[in-house]
Amino acid sequence: MSVSFSLVLLLGVAVLAALKMRSVTVGAAVVAALFGFYLAGTDAAPTVNQLVVALADAARDIGT
Repeated sequence: MSVSFSLVLLLGVAVLAALKMRSVTVGAAVVAALFGFYLAGTDAAPTVNQLVVALADAARDIGT
């Protein structure tokens, strides 16, 4: 579970940076957040979670 918390923090910082640099509007950030929220409640959530874990494992293995 520690991967998901750090990923949420990283994505949150990325959205805040995009908002600060005005490369994305507040409306687009809200739509993206709502999409993620509703996606988590669907049958696709386990698949997305497995994909993120696999990508995190692959990124970790690159450094070793």
